[in-house]
Amino acid sequence: EVQLVESGGGLVQAGGSLRLSCAASGFSFDDYVIGWFRQAPGKEREEVSCISGNDGSTYYADSVKGRFTISSDNAKNTVYLQMNSLKPEDTAVYYCAAEEGHYGSSWWRLLDGLGSWGQGTQVTVSS
Repeated sequence: EVQLVESGGGLVQAGGSLRLSCAASGFSFDDYVIGWFRQAPGKEREEVSCISGNDGSTYYADSVKGRFTISSDNAKNTVYLQMNSLKPEDTAVYYCAAEEGHYGSSWWRLLDGLGSWGQGTQVTVSS
């Protein structure tokens, strides 16, 4: 059974940093695409970033490009999202999600809400 557990959220001042972790079990990272999504109150879920365990390909939304970095430790089955220069508009519940397969097709399935999802971790950035 695929399980994903997010951690690392919290309250931080604007300009600060947080590192989110997504600990996975039940599958091999090498065969999956792992994505980070977020949902702010009253807003639709939006994609943030993803990484392919197969070839290391990454994607970043324009809103986080240059500030967030996604990485993975395949030996620990953990994906990280390093978030720097945080802004109040980054406030949201952050979710990680996993879908088997290669970068392109699996990422599209995650964007459609498919795959396996964690419970989320709250990130709050104060101004």
